Amino acid sequence: MKVTLLKYTPNPELLCAAAAMTSYKDMGTSKMLEKLNLEKARKIIRRVMSSGHYSVIEHASFTFSGEGVSRTLTHQLVRHRIASFTQQSQRYVRYSALEHYVKPLSVLENKEAARIYDATLLRISDTYQKLLKYEIPKEDARFILPNAAKTNILITMNGRELRHFFNLRCCIRSQWEIRRMAMEMLRQAKRVAPAIFENAGPSCIKLGYCPEGALKDPTCKIAEIKRKFSELQHC
Repeated sequence: MKVTLLKYTPNPELLCAAAAMTSYKDMGTSKMLEKLNLEKARKIIRRVMSSGHYSVIEHASFTFSGEGVSRTLTHQLVRHRIASFTQQSQRYVRYSALEHYVKPLSVLENKEAARIYDATLLRISDTYQKLLKYEIPKEDARFILPNAAKTNILITMNGRELRHFFNLRCCIRSQWEIRRMAMEMLRQAKRVAPAIFENAGPSCIKLGYCPEGALKDPTCKIAEIKRKFSELQHC
């Protein structure tokens, strides 16, 4: 898996702070933006967000590339509807070898499971190639491809939706692959907009308790999770 923050709104924290000031100043946003410095902007963002006003960070957007991830991951990812996605198409891109599939660690650690997994994927790949040889269109041959098939996807979210994404997908109960992606996205987002993504991460960081109720992970230690995410931007 490769996760890269490709583009983001220039000076996102200056823009979001100016947006916050727009609601209570008689000066135009363009003038306020000229007068703002980063230190003041971050103070404004922290103050506004501490009051629960997150709409101002919707003005900043962040675009990530996710490469070599599974279709299992992207099926979960596209459920986040306030976002834009462009995914590698199986109608046009051919799958031909075992390296085009994701193998979970639980399978890797079990020798017999790994053997069965690889053998099955090789059979699928072989069948897929045979269908193409019989001039079956790629858009029809792809029906046989598994959720393990690798794909590339482009993701754009605004700051508010991205924080919501981190609330859900950085949680220890989230599926391991999308959690791994979310953690790396958060690490990179914190580097360019630390005030916007301050205290971002699983919901328990802000709440102080696990909102999963009876489904919560018994090994989850909130103090340890808070420390881990506070250190994330320095990794």
